[in-house]
Amino acid sequence: MLKDVVRTKTYQNVIYKNSFLFKDKVVLDVGAGTGILSLFCAKVGAKHVYAIECSSMADMAQEIVKLNGYSDVITVIKGKVEEIDLPVPQVDIIISEWMGYFLLYENMLDTVLYARDKWLVKDGLVLPDKASLYLTAIEDADYKADKIEFWNEVYGFDMSCIRKQAMMEPLVDTVDQNQIVTNCQLLKTMDISKMTSGDASFTALFKLIAERDDYIHALVAYFDVSFTKCHKLMGFSTGPKSRGTHWKQTVLYLEDVITICQGEAVVGSITVAPNKKNPRDVDIMLKYSVNGRHCRVSRTQYHRMR
Repeated sequence: MLKDVVRTKTYQNVIYKNSFLFKDKVVLDVGAGTGILSLFCAKVGAKHVYAIECSSMADMAQEIVKLNGYSDVITVIKGKVEEIDLPVPQVDIIISEWMGYFLLYENMLDTVLYARDKWLVKDGLVLPDKASLYLTAIEDADYKADKIEFWNEVYGFDMSCIRKQAMMEPLVDTVDQNQIVTNCQLLKTMDISKMTSGDASFTALFKLIAERDDYIHALVAYFDVSFTKCHKLMGFSTGPKSRGTHWKQTVLYLEDVITICQGEAVVGSITVAPNKKNPRDVDIMLKYSVNGRHCRVSRTQYHRMR
């Protein structure tokens, strides 16, 4: 997180420029890591910060807090949120950097919601409080040929079974904005202050309209995060047109190479849900169709982030 300037600087700006939200408040930092968010909160006058971290990084966070003179304000608790007891019955603010790749892969959302329901005061704040998932379509012939189609024939041998696996697993990578062929469409907005765990499973319809004549090899998902309770709306985007973050974008390659003309559309739906065997994995069902001048296709594909 520390070297991801976009996300760390955004959290710092949210806290420093909205110190009135934190002054004399009790804050819970979920998944605290090094404790950087807790330090930000302490610096602007939080009454007390409870930093929960289940990994061995909690020991380093404890040392960092001590080195910076905040031991009286920040209490580092090593353990899982679901298994620990806080020294206080309620907190005023929950802050967390819970987002995963594709927003929902290996995320800590359920943990944040658990903490919210157990400790947050009525009308307390969850930061960030909004997260939105988007979809667009790209031309990506070179990469698909190199990483996917390569397996159809390898030194004279059929290795297409590996191709099937490569197609099924979404690729987390940086997409050049010049590859974007269509508009970007909002799929889902989650209100972290009100939602339930089940709301992270959803089906969304999409209609991606081509902005030029081109080929489409993949759909690309990315997310935005918002802090709407600030004096001014703040947040960041992980989209291809924004400054890069460690989340990059998530690329879903299509079985078909779609030839599309300006104004034509790829229409369909995307269904997202935690994998039943391993809830930290994400199952994605993609249905899409095109009825254009040069391409008519309809298909259902299954992907799994793991």
